[in-house]
Amino acid sequence: MSGAGPAAGGPAQGGGAADGGKPADEEAASGNGTAPADDASDSADDESLAELGYKPELKRTLGNFHTFAAGISYISILTGTFQLFYFGVSHGGPAYWWSWPMVFCGQLMVALCFCELAARYPVAGSVYNWSKQLGGPHVGWLGGWMMMTATMVSLAAVALAYQVTLPQISSFFQFVGDGSGRTDHAANAVLLGAVLVLFTTLINAFGVKLMAQINSAGVAIELIAAVVLIVLLAAHITRPPSALTETYGLAEGQSLGYLGAFLTACLASAYVMYGFDTASSLGEESKDPGRNAPRAILRALFASFLIGGLILLFALLATPDLHAKELSVDGLQYVVLSTLGSTMGQIMLWCVVIAITVCALAVHTAGIRLAFAMARDTNLPAASLLARVSPRFQTPVAPAVIIGCIAVCILLINVNQPQIFSVITSIAIIMIYVAYLMVTVPLLVRRLRGQWEPAEGKFSLGRFGLPVNILAVLWGTAMATNLAWPRPEVYNATGPQHWYLRWGAFLFVGIVAVGGFTYYWFVQRKRTCVLAGHAAETPEDAETAGTSDDSQGPTAASP
Repeated sequence: MSGAGPAAGGPAQGGGAADGGKPADEEAASGNGTAPADDASDSADDESLAELGYKPELKRTLGNFHTFAAGISYISILTGTFQLFYFGVSHGGPAYWWSWPMVFCGQLMVALCFCELAARYPVAGSVYNWSKQLGGPHVGWLGGWMMMTATMVSLAAVALAYQVTLPQISSFFQFVGDGSGRTDHAANAVLLGAVLVLFTTLINAFGVKLMAQINSAGVAIELIAAVVLIVLLAAHITRPPSALTETYGLAEGQSLGYLGAFLTACLASAYVMYGFDTASSLGEESKDPGRNAPRAILRALFASFLIGGLILLFALLATPDLHAKELSVDGLQYVVLSTLGSTMGQIMLWCVVIAITVCALAVHTAGIRLAFAMARDTNLPAASLLARVSPRFQTPVAPAVIIGCIAVCILLINVNQPQIFSVITSIAIIMIYVAYLMVTVPLLVRRLRGQWEPAEGKFSLGRFGLPVNILAVLWGTAMATNLAWPRPEVYNATGPQHWYLRWGAFLFVGIVAVGGFTYYWFVQRKRTCVLAGHAAETPEDAETAGTSDDSQGPTAASP
């Protein structure tokens, strides 16, 4: 099933023989050396896909920056830091900053495992297909189901971030009421979010090339804005780095002391640094994904860590008052506006809006590829519809529309039940961490049994594979447990206390996992197979087709 052999050997075989026997020197003399080399690389990638049982249907148009942009826009430095800075400071004080490098180190272990898998299995719906190849069809289905459910909820959660930023730029964007009503903010958030989801649906339906162009442009703006923000905040530093040890006395009343507060605050970092696998989920639309996807995964994670860490660091050192109430309420928006002034602050907030937009676009794109991959294996209802690739736009259109509609429905929960929505969105992140575990755990089992072989000539952890994999599993288990811990400040922050909200993580994840798997086991499992129109042509099929052509030739030519 591995794509390692042809993928590794294909590019090296290069031009002539693979393209019909044209000698390499003739090829070079013709002045078209680059195109045949690209064709040979694409051919090798398609052979890799065929070994997994699929025929190539999606157009390979994405280069290095496009795949990097897909990964980093899902993580979205500006979206995550601006949306969650207040949470980290309010629950851990400025010392919460240390959770950023901690989460990075843990996620790096996961990303390194993913890099090996991206090199060996460069295929759409990465987490689903990886867990299927490593743990079997049942584990694969559950991993894909958890990831897809989480992706749809995450799309709704990202879309809500418009409400955090746009009304601060101008009251014009508060379309529902004046913001003073009980449900004004929630209802307006749904309206703005629905507009954003409509936009991402249309862009994704028009094909990956348009999506990649908009996404890459948005990421470029986000990266430039982030660097400018770092420089401006660094120029306004008012206190020494020792401020990063300030805890606001939050250790009091905690059974674990400050560690308890820190574990809660670190959720602000854990909620941001994930989604780097998106760079590999576009493997069937990328050029040389076996080499480019691992690089894109690591570059996206390292860039997010470095840029996001510096933004948080200098924001804490530059804020006018480290004990200001606004720091724990308005978060990074307060720091930017109060430190840089209204004009520059608003420019930065517009850049945050762009970051939110491309983040939602990337999340939606990842969900579409995942739905397509599962439907192609007849692992979803209406599989033939969801797996159909538009001949005009060369992308699955139905999943784009359906995921967009479901995300808007999830948004509607926020109008009258913001607490429940908050619980659901928090749990979506847990489900992604659980889905990652459904890749790293089977991979570890394969390593321990001596059954894992990385792709030859591509990314490999070598002798570090086993310790890195063990750390990835331990980290994923610990963080999933920490995320799900029944804290009232996370799952029942306001209003009357309800046990079902506090234990919402275990209840919701359990219902989604058990309910979904029950449906799969009794209904979908019996139908699982690669749809005929998506299956790779076997040698027997080619031989049959050739025999048929030979037999038809003389007949057609005969008088």
